[in-house]
Amino acid sequence: MITLKNIVKTYQLGQQEFTVLKSISLHIKAGEFTSIMGQSGSGKSTLMNIIGLLDIPSSGEYIFNKKNVENLRGDEQAEIRGKKIGFVFQSYNLLPRMSALKQVALPLMYNGVEIKKRILLSSKALEMVGLQDKIMNKPNELSGGQQQRVSMARAIVTNPDIILADEPTGALDSETSKEVMDIFTYLNKQGKTIILITHEKEIANYAQKIIHLNDGEIKK
Repeated sequence: MITLKNIVKTYQLGQQEFTVLKSISLHIKAGEFTSIMGQSGSGKSTLMNIIGLLDIPSSGEYIFNKKNVENLRGDEQAEIRGKKIGFVFQSYNLLPRMSALKQVALPLMYNGVEIKKRILLSSKALEMVGLQDKIMNKPNELSGGQQQRVSMARAIVTNPDIILADEPTGALDSETSKEVMDIFTYLNKQGKTIILITHEKEIANYAQKIIHLNDGEIKK
């Protein structure tokens, strides 16, 4: 499903050039649960942004579903981001005055889904993450773990092939982290490809495959 070949990412900082990713090559099969593990500054979030088409590499080749991403138009890349990939972030990225149901429905609204279907699909997504009794609650009425589950429901509501999660348990205690990771495990068993970014070994161990990143390189 995903193949990266010799991916390099370089940023220009004033007069200096800073290389974040150094010749990254990897392959992720459809239905795999993969963890990308590394300490802060290892380049793992930059790698996730490239995989999620939120950033472009400085050089190298990215093949997504047998298509070279470099050859795709901007609207084609946007369609992949909107329909094929679901994103979960450490900070939840919820809007403070909006109910859980409306938060989850946002991607469907952007994709032009009519309102009755939006409500139905969003309700089902919230039920899947165990929040069927919290659909009208706003973020300040939810615990951190519940807010993260809302963001997970929002990520899966479009029925994406891939879920990209960047430090999804970073702000959670160990018990709540387990609840969240159990949901990722369940989604993987339903056929979703999960790519998880983490610096925690116990979280990375939920995956079938662990990729270790250090100073922008994959450790062999």
